[in-house]
Formats: sequence, structure tokens, C-alpha cells
Amino acid sequence: MLDSYGWSDALQHAFAPFADQGLTPARVIVQQRGLYRIVTGTGETKARVSGRFSHEAVGGAFPVTGDWVAAELKDTAAVIQAVLPRATEFSRRASGPAGGVQVVAANVDVALLAASLNAELNLRRLERYLATAHESGARPVILLTKADLCEDRAALLAEVAAIAPGVPVIACSANTGEGMEALAEYLAPGKTAVLLGSSGVGKSTLVNALAGAPRMATKAIREGDARGRHTTTHRELVLLPSGALILDTPGMRELGLWEVQQGLEATFADLRLEIEALAEDCKFRDCGHAREPGCAVRAALEDGRLDAGRYEAWGKLQREMGHEQRKEDPLAREANRKMWASRHKAARAWIKTKRRGPDD
Repeated sequence: MLDSYGWSDALQHAFAPFADQGLTPARVIVQQRGLYRIVTGTGETKARVSGRFSHEAVGGAFPVTGDWVAAELKDTAAVIQAVLPRATEFSRRASGPAGGVQVVAANVDVALLAASLNAELNLRRLERYLATAHESGARPVILLTKADLCEDRAALLAEVAAIAPGVPVIACSANTGEGMEALAEYLAPGKTAVLLGSSGVGKSTLVNALAGAPRMATKAIREGDARGRHTTTHRELVLLPSGALILDTPGMRELGLWEVQQGLEATFADLRLEIEALAEDCKFRDCGHAREPGCAVRAALEDGRLDAGRYEAWGKLQREMGHEQRKEDPLAREANRKMWASRHKAARAWIKTKRRGPDD
């Protein structure tokens, strides 16, 4: 049973200390609020975390769908005592004033980033998903759903491919079957994929089509503005007839970035190389590409050689990451304060000099 859900020799080795304690290996297949459903070597059962685990766990340490856990089997419900080390982890900044990290899925091999080929297609949102997927360690694949509802898709496909060099882009439709064969190539037996995207992009419909049965509830998007509706309310890992596993997640209106510096570098690697090449022709070696005269990067942005939208998006995401880092890290916050204090001091000195005039 566990082999079907991705059990491996590496997991067996990681579990060895818990086996000595009489615990049982299991995988979390459903997570809904504080309740879990796990699969063990003998079947499925309900589960909860132990009191000690709940007391000691912080941030993203609680079990999530896809996690491998060490559980104590009891008559009414299993008790999760520990979470095994995660091979991959898809995280985002938790919503609300408290912030912190929210782990969305764990131990996934492929991150299927779903976006609908309708009025809701948003390249900037896709870049966020790409950065988070690259950071997670999973392989990103972009799914452009509802292809049967888009008459002229060539331009949209080109735009998406331009922001995701090296990432597979599949236009698919669960209704007509288009692209489903191409998608199946990334769903190998024993491997886990996670479906991520906003509400209404058709994630649950795709799961149902792949499963060959209505496993997840679905709703149509609103006709007035093409916005989606929340249908999936929990995270569930589904074993497909092919032997692959797919994890459906609730739609996310907001994907706050959480420690994705490497993911950003991977997502915008091609843009960074373009900027570095252009910067060789800047008038000043320390050009900040803002308002400096003779800036080759600004010139390329103005004449269209460099994608202005993507350039601004990269800067915005970097500033967002910096802001989150300063909130969590007192040392980074203090360094940022000193940097701005120094800049303001230099600016005041410059203004004072200009007011005096060159002969004062």
C-alpha cells in the first residue's frame, strides 16, 4: 500500500528511529483544518497530531498533505507523533497580520502551475508561482487550462513561454482531452504532482478527468468577469489509475512570497543576464539603472529591447522579499535602517552644497 504512495528506501532509512519506538509509517492524504486522513501499510484511517507535537511545533512544522509521518495506531484515530524530513516543500507567506510561513504541500516531484486561458490569465501571478516552485525543489510545469474556450491562443502561449524559459507549457482542456496526453508524461507511477493556481482555473476538473471519476467538487466560473469560485476547501492527495499521485489545493487569490531568493534568481535568470550584458555599456560602472545619465538598461527599456513589465515585476518581487526578510530578521531591518540613514545624510549634504554655490 505504501509503495503505491511513493514509499522508498530513503524513506525507510529516515523512518528507522521511529520504527524502534513502535510507530508506523504513513502518508498524509487529506488535510482539512486540524484534521487529517493518512494511509498506512494496511489502509486509510483518520488521524490527529499528539498533544506534545502540537505544543512543540512552530510555523510550518505541522503535517500537511503529502507529508510522511510516524504515527501511533489506535482504535478510533491514529496519533501523529512526528513528521519525516521533507524532500520538497511548497510554502507561502501566511495571510493576516501575524504573517509567518504556511506550507501548502510537501514531498512533491512536479508543481503543475495552472492558469486559465481566459480574462484571468495574469503573467505577473504566474511569475510568483514560478519563483515559489523553483524554490520548493519540485519541477515546474505550466498548465494553461480551458484551452477549448480560447479561440486565439498563439499570442498568449508565446507570452507565457517568454516569462518561463525552459519550463514546459501545456495548453489543455479537461472537456475535450486536448493536452491531457502531454500532461500524462509528467505523471509517473509513484511520483507526486501538486496542482496550484487561483480559484476557477479548473484544477479540480483536471483531477476528475485524470482520475476517471468525480473525486473533487467543481463549479463554473462567473460569466460576468471570468473570475473563479472556491470549490476545493481542503488539500487532498489522489492516487490516479496510472499509479501517479496528484494533490489538489484550494485556489489562492494571493501568493505571498516566503524566502524564495533562489527561486527568483531561477525565474528571472534570463532577464538578469540581459541586464548584465546591457550594463557593460552604461556610462557609470556603478549605475543603479534608475535616473543616471547614459544608462544602457534604461535606454533598452524605453525602446522595447528589454521587457519593461517583466523588469518592473522582478524589482517589485525583490522589494517584497526584502520587506518580508526585514520583518523576520532584526539584523536585516537594522542594516536597512542604517543604509537609508546614510543615504538621507548624503542627500542633505548634497543639497546644502548646492545651496551654497560653488564659490561659497
